[in-house]
This record gives sequence, structure tokens and C-alpha cells, in this order.
Amino acid sequence: MANMRVGGLASGMDTDQIISDLMKAERIPLDKLNQKKQYLEWQRDDYREMNSQMLNFSNMIFDGVMKQATYIQKTVNISNPNDISIKNLASTSDFNGTIKVEKLATSATMYGQQVDAGFDPKKKLSDSLQLTGQQTIKVKAINADGTMPDKFTEIAFDPTAETMESLLSKINSKTGVTMFFDEKTKQMSVMSKNSGSGGSEAEIQLEGDFFGKMGLDATNVMAKDAGRGSVGENAIFTYNGMKTERSSNTFVINGVEITLKNASNTNVTFSSAPDVDKIMESIVKFVDEYNKLIEKVNGEVNKSKFRDFQPLTSEQKKDMSEDEIKLWEEKARSGTLRNDSVLTSGLNKMRTDLYTSVSGGSKDVNQLTQIGIKTSSNYLDRGKLIIDESKLKEAISKDPNAIYDLFAKNGTTSAEQGIARRMRDTLKSTMENVEKKAGKTSAVNDTFSIGKLLKNMDSQITRFEERMKQVETRYWSQFTAMEKAVQRANSQSAYLMQQFS
Repeated sequence: MANMRVGGLASGMDTDQIISDLMKAERIPLDKLNQKKQYLEWQRDDYREMNSQMLNFSNMIFDGVMKQATYIQKTVNISNPNDISIKNLASTSDFNGTIKVEKLATSATMYGQQVDAGFDPKKKLSDSLQLTGQQTIKVKAINADGTMPDKFTEIAFDPTAETMESLLSKINSKTGVTMFFDEKTKQMSVMSKNSGSGGSEAEIQLEGDFFGKMGLDATNVMAKDAGRGSVGENAIFTYNGMKTERSSNTFVINGVEITLKNASNTNVTFSSAPDVDKIMESIVKFVDEYNKLIEKVNGEVNKSKFRDFQPLTSEQKKDMSEDEIKLWEEKARSGTLRNDSVLTSGLNKMRTDLYTSVSGGSKDVNQLTQIGIKTSSNYLDRGKLIIDESKLKEAISKDPNAIYDLFAKNGTTSAEQGIARRMRDTLKSTMENVEKKAGKTSAVNDTFSIGKLLKNMDSQITRFEERMKQVETRYWSQFTAMEKAVQRANSQSAYLMQQFS
């Protein structure tokens, strides 16, 4: 049974307020524990924010200055862009030459004889074409590489459940042909999806009652002989003096994608050069993101700590406005990572990564300074990089592959590795050390040092709160006993006064 609490009915004292004030004094150590816990949570979150920024920078390095594709971007000059177009896919060196297009590649085509004028493509095939029983159609069409498949593609269907429109959808999605029914002429059109000649084989081959019902021939060659089709043809062209052919108008030679557009039978010259602006864009982004990261890290490890500003308790917040709370907590949270050894060490290692020469590569390009990137002379920038754009552009124009090696070269030792590769290793080890302190978002407290402190602190807070309940109960018991004693004294005094009177 709970003890009855009696407020100052007999004594006239404000017992609630007195006990509240006494409990405030008793709670001071608990408030300090909660403040310390809040500070540790801030510190944990700030560490994780650092790791998030380092991870983003590491990913940006991987997708930018470490990718060879960044450095093979080229501008291509073509004497007659109406005849051909050229795009670099994988060539690391510049290229040039001539092309004369004699014939463009074409796809095989065929169309069927006219079907009954009353044919309805929306009706079930059992009704529109009187097909019965389980049906199978077979299609063989030329491959993208100009070869013919060994086997037909088969499609089984139920005429009572399939319309011509639904069957065409399956044919067009599963086979190497595109079929179209023209409701105006009541004829079926077929085209191979890939161009080129099938050699001794027809480029389109069809089997099945459905095709016969639609007035189609068994092959496009048969259709051509009947005046209802054409054969596929290869593109014929002369490349740097050598006559050759391809099954498609788009093909790759030495890592360069060439598209033939017009058979003018005249020489078209082409040449390439590094796309300086696009390559430079990736390097500038690397420098900008590096500068942002070290500015953030420097800002955190050098941020002042205001010991007079402790995290606010819930009681303190009651008497403050939102703006006052915000300003106070900015001060209270400041310096959570001040002079942190893990971040400082990682920052110093990244600087070493940047300025140590890359051995085993180009002698002309083995340091950042050689391509126009150096440290700012302003000590307030704390190691930020600055770019001499004209010098960087010149280096890119001269040898983009050497710059690729400067950033991304692989090696068994750090000295042999490119700058970006080293930095990713440094970022990885730094993030791992930060995780030991602050964990990941999904980590449980037992797995990192701040988490262990927080877990221990939660236990202390729980025990302290239980003790506070006991203390408050004791105070109320004492004041209740006092009130009862005062009440008895008052009763006795009133009795005596009554007797004397």
C-alpha cells in the first residue's frame, strides 16, 4: 500500500515546493550524467558525419580521377559529319584516318499477301484464322554480329486465348524480327531487327500455320523472288585504304565506335584530340571536394570548446526561447572533435599522399605540381589546393594517360601507387578508426568505444533514477510524519486552551 502524502495542511508550509526544491538539489548529479550522455551522443554523431563526408569523397575519387574513362574522353573532328560519326569508347591514344562509305548495311524485309478483308486482329485466332489445337511458331533471324542462329526461337500458344495483336507482341519481344499488321492493306510486314547479310542462309526464316494463314513466305529470299521482300546487305567501306565490310552500320575498330550514315563514296577524314575541358572538369572536382573535406576536418579539430556551456537540461529549456536554446547548444556542442588524433592523423597522411612522388610512372608527370596543382601559400587555407588552369590544360593536352597514372596507377607499395589510390587507402583506414570510436548508424553500442560509454551511462542513469524515487518517497514520509505531529500538537494546544478558558 502506498504511503499517503499530506501537504502542509497543519504546518502551513508549501510542502510540494519544498520537496521539489530538495529534489532539484538531489538531481544535480543525475543532470550532470544526462549532460555528459548528450555530449557523447553529439560527439558520436559528429564522428559519423565526418565518416559520411570521407566516404562520399572516396566514392567521388573512384568514379572520377581514378577511372580511365575520365582520361580517354576525346573531341573528334570529321571532314564530313553527314557521312560518318565517331565516338571514342576505349582508345587511350589519339587516332586519325580516312573512311569511304560505298554501301550502307540494310535489314532484310518481307511482307505477306493480302488476307481476307473481314479479318479482325482483335479477335481470338481460333475465330479470325480458324486455328485449332495447341500451335507453335518458329522464327530464325540474323544476329547482331552478322551470324545466323543455330536454332529457331519457338513460341507456343493457344488460339482460343490469343489474338493476333497479343501474339505479335510476343514475337516482337522474343525474336529477332519486328512484325507489323497494316489494317488498311490487310498485310503483314516483317523486318529483321539486325542488319547485314546471312550469307548462304536467308536472314528471316519462318515456320508455323499462323504465318501461312497471314500470307507470309517461309523466308525473305522467297518473298524477294515473289516481289514481296528484300535481302539484308552488309555495309561496304574503305578504312585507311583497306576495303572491308560489316553487318551493321555501327561497329567498333580499335576501341573507337564508328557509325556510317551516308554512302557518298568519297573519302572522309577524321582525327581526335583529348577533350581537355571534360578531363579538366573531373580533376577540378577532385580538388574542390578535397578542399571542402579538409576545410571541414580542420574546422572540427580546431573548433573551440566552451566548457561554461553544458548541454541544457529539460528544466533549463523550459525557461528559454527556441532561439536561445539553439544559440546555447551551438556553443555546448562546439569542440566535440577538437584535436582528435584519428582525424588529425588522417589529414596529415592525405597531405603526404598528395605530395609524395609516384614512382615507376612518367618522369614528366609524377607530382601534382607538374600539372599545375599546388598548396595555397595562404596559411589560413590550412593546406587547400589551388590550380593553375593553363598549366593543367597544357598537361592534359600533352599526355592525359600520364595524368591517369599520376592519380590511379596501381602498385605493390604506396610509393608506386597513384595519388588517388593512396588517398582512398588513407580514407578507408581513417574511417575504420573512426568507426571503432563512433560505430555506424546500424551498430549496437557494445561494438564501439563511445557506445560502450553510453551503455554504461544508461545503467548509471537508471540506477540513479531509482534512487531518486526512493529519496522522494523518504522526503514525503518525513514531511507527512511532521504534519501529523504538528496536527496532534495543535489539537492538544486547542484542548488545553479550552480547559483554561
